[in-house]
Amino acid sequence: MIEASSLTKRYGERAAVQDVSFTCTPGTVTGFLGPNGAGKSTTLKMLCGLAHPTSGRSTVLGRSYAEIPNPGRHVGVLIDASAAHEGRRGRETLAITAELLGVADTRVDEMLRLVDLDASAARKRVSQYSLGMRQRLGIANALLGDPQLLILDEPANGLDPVGMRWMRGLLRDFAARGGTVLLSSHLLHEVEAIADRVVIIAGGRIVAQGTSTELGAGAGGLEQLFFQLTDAHDRTLEEVSR
Repeated sequence: MIEASSLTKRYGERAAVQDVSFTCTPGTVTGFLGPNGAGKSTTLKMLCGLAHPTSGRSTVLGRSYAEIPNPGRHVGVLIDASAAHEGRRGRETLAITAELLGVADTRVDEMLRLVDLDASAARKRVSQYSLGMRQRLGIANALLGDPQLLILDEPANGLDPVGMRWMRGLLRDFAARGGTVLLSSHLLHEVEAIADRVVIIAGGRIVAQGTSTELGAGAGGLEQLFFQLTDAHDRTLEEVSR
């Protein structure tokens, strides 16, 4: 389970995230939906200890992320697929993580097969990977410790339609086995296709949350609601920049 309670992150006078609260429960996929710059990545970084909140708190599996022993065995995280060391080979990247987590080396090859990176791709250096391949490698890295929970930031970026269908199936299966998934996206159709619940953020604040059915109950449905919020977010940015 993930619980965020009044999370706020300020950089000087600017509030990147303000009073963000939501819950993700086991057996579900939660889509964290919002336009670029809305505060999605900052929120996810606070959840997994990469950024310290100015105020508020969050718990992952009942405690703060920093208090979880060997957290990669419990929480799989993918924040930036481009952050992998470009000089390392794909398999080497996973092997180093496996050693750090204390999992068997056989798990590396199992995860490479799971994300459809063949032996040729595994031997390539990450610098030779497309963005889609880096996403697959990042997902494999997140799953390496056999976690109970996944936190993924824009995992569909760079994936072609076949890759997106593959990812949806993978994450739906993870949730069906009792796992908890939180994924961020600026793509409405991606979130609608996979999420049990949707949390919409705009201008650093949560502006709506619920199931797709609940949020789409009004005129125009979820699509209309999302684009209204996106427009409001863009107008706010324009006013601040004047």
